[in-house]
Amino acid sequence: MKKTHKKTKAKDNPIISFFKNIWVRNILSALAVAIFGFILLNLTFIFDAIYQGVIRGIVSLFIPLTIDTRIHWLPGLFHGSFAVLVCIISYFVFRTRLKDIYKAIYMTVPVATVLVTLGIFLYQWPIIQYSVCGIVCLCALYYFYRTKQPWIYYYTVILVSITLTVYTLTGGEI
Repeated sequence: MKKTHKKTKAKDNPIISFFKNIWVRNILSALAVAIFGFILLNLTFIFDAIYQGVIRGIVSLFIPLTIDTRIHWLPGLFHGSFAVLVCIISYFVFRTRLKDIYKAIYMTVPVATVLVTLGIFLYQWPIIQYSVCGIVCLCALYYFYRTKQPWIYYYTVILVSITLTVYTLTGGEI
């Protein structure tokens, strides 16, 4: 007797069928944004520390930076310039042909950086701080709505903003 082997098609494989389910893909995408976004945020904090260390080193060549230095605008300049740098890098990342999931994962970085920078600048006025950050998030969501962006972008902005709000309200400081 001759044995015939039936080739398994992708649609017959239950594992592949499971991962092709739209609900499963969406849940895995949301988890990927949360997990890999968190990893990227940690790398961003390391990059910020290196960036500010280099900038402080350059500035200290011209201005002596000690504990007694009373240049109140200098830390704001350091934080603000880092936020601008992240926004410039983000502009080029979002102009690439990367898949939406990768852009959404990366988007945790500029959203968190902008919100944290606004929080640093406005920490003395909590009502203004939450209002301005809320307006920034609503503007981003409205932009996604007007340009018909995928749901994963909305999810990223909402996830990062809620996470930072809860962190701040529970007494967390950066």
